[in-house]
Amino acid sequence: MFTKRNFTGLRYPRSFLGLLIAGFLLVALPLLGTLLYSAWHTQRLTEQGRNAVFGAAKAATASRALVNRIGSLERLALQLTVLPDTQLRADFARAHASFTQLSGELSQLSLDEEQQAALNRTTAREQALFDHVAAAPRGSLEPRRVRALADALADDAYQVLAVSYFVADREVERLGASADEVHRRLIVMVLLATALALAAALALTRLIARPIAELDSAIRQLGGADFARPIRVSGPADLRSLGERLDWLRLRLTELEAQKNRFLRHLSHDLKTPLAALREGTELLNDQVAGPLAPPQRQVVAILRDNSVKLQHLIEDLLDYQRALHAASGLQVSSVALEALLRQSLRSHQLAAQGKGLRVVMDVPIFTVWADASKLRSVVDNLVGNAVKFTPAGGEIRVQARENGALATIDVMDSGPGVPAEEREAIFEAFFRGRAGAFGRAEGTGLGLAIAREFTEAHGGRIEVVEGRVGAHFRVTLPLRPVLPLAEAA
Repeated sequence: MFTKRNFTGLRYPRSFLGLLIAGFLLVALPLLGTLLYSAWHTQRLTEQGRNAVFGAAKAATASRALVNRIGSLERLALQLTVLPDTQLRADFARAHASFTQLSGELSQLSLDEEQQAALNRTTAREQALFDHVAAAPRGSLEPRRVRALADALADDAYQVLAVSYFVADREVERLGASADEVHRRLIVMVLLATALALAAALALTRLIARPIAELDSAIRQLGGADFARPIRVSGPADLRSLGERLDWLRLRLTELEAQKNRFLRHLSHDLKTPLAALREGTELLNDQVAGPLAPPQRQVVAILRDNSVKLQHLIEDLLDYQRALHAASGLQVSSVALEALLRQSLRSHQLAAQGKGLRVVMDVPIFTVWADASKLRSVVDNLVGNAVKFTPAGGEIRVQARENGALATIDVMDSGPGVPAEEREAIFEAFFRGRAGAFGRAEGTGLGLAIAREFTEAHGGRIEVVEGRVGAHFRVTLPLRPVLPLAEAA
């Protein structure tokens, strides 16, 4: 039922379902014990109540019968003083025997000293009356002596009745005391059982949560492309088996990643070698090294030259995108002066903006963020470069940055055609280039914004298209303080 793998001295069941069932039983055990204890004491109180009622009824019956016997003895004794009849003596002897039996039954009840003394005194007086009547010769009973003994016995009759009242009252008190004691014990038991159940629940929560947390950590590790650390999951056998499968998946992903990297290296080498020869040949033809070219020939060479350059850029962008995906998981975070970084980025695009007659406005206060400077610069360069590319001649580009609590926002806005509503999410996907707009489809691979999103999310931030203005409006939101890369912090 249980495995040999220990956790803080405890053994995990073989399955996660078994762990849940064992946890439920362990939590329910103190409460079940309290319930059984309560049922047992309730049964005991019921039996005590039944015995108390039976004892009180028995005492009451015996007391009333004893009083009746006292009356019979008194009446028969007085009759014998007047009429010494043999039958009366026999009746008197039977009444005495019945009195002796009843007094014996009463004496067996649990009486205190006072009640027992009263019963003994009554019994002694009855015996004295009986002895006096039995010892006197027939016809020689003294009426005065018999009446005195009978009156003394009759005076004790109320004390005999008090015995039954005493027994009933004492049993009621005993039951009340027992009920109070059981009530106090049940309160203590409920409190202890609740405390034990809560403690067991907390311990089991940690016991159950640990393998779940390890699985979650393993999945996040794989999602963050961290294939270096082995995956180990503790707990029941089925969860450990799942951890082994995840570790197998990690090894498989490591192999696939290595194969992909080898493929890209070989592809870049295999493509660059003939492409370099093609570009060199087109350059030689363009420079007319092999002889003068007619105008139609020069036009064909120009087309070949331009397309070979585009092909080289496509290959380099593809490789840059793959390098960017790896770089996003390894940030070198430091304090970055955001105003200086944005100014440097705008300076690098200054010539292109001036060539189109664009007006560039920068509104950035001086403050710092914790980020990877080179990757944040890449994000800004992509946004500013797109703004320069899509903004028509004579337009305007505006760059703003603000502190907003624990966040920093960077806004890049232009007066271009903007981003269609149906493309505001798709433009951040790799190789998406959008539909042709008023200025035609932009040249490029569609990787710039994908790289920008990877770098932004690696910082724990987000990049989005903001609605509500003419032209494109991109906003980058970053935490001011350092955070884990997205792959680890998610």
